[in-house]
Amino acid sequence: MAENGSGLSRRERQIMDVIYRRGRATAAEVLEDIPDPPGYSAVRAMLRLLEIKGHIRHEQDGPRYVFLPVVNRDRARRSALTHVVRTFFDGSATEAVAALLNDGGKLSDAELDRLSAMIEEAREEGR
Repeated sequence: MAENGSGLSRRERQIMDVIYRRGRATAAEVLEDIPDPPGYSAVRAMLRLLEIKGHIRHEQDGPRYVFLPVVNRDRARRSALTHVVRTFFDGSATEAVAALLNDGGKLSDAELDRLSAMIEEAREEGR
């Protein structure tokens, strides 16, 4: 079963984003939600491939297939982030956060306050 976004093409990631955002989607719904969409048959082929790769499954709803993610979004997000931190930051969460902060990604005061609160909570929990 696939647990992270690595190994997916740009288009496959777009399709997964639609399915995660909607919770479940038909090929027609995916087609209407992705930017600069390919043809319907191409979307169907990519959905079949994502199913073969273990990222999605389908349920029959009358004459149509409805596609659902195999791994919930939070679990997939954590797994992908762990992979990125391990691969690009030698496993250091500190280095990954520093890269985000130093990359010109302007965080609002509210976002910085939320991060500070999360750090304090982690300290109190002894993580």
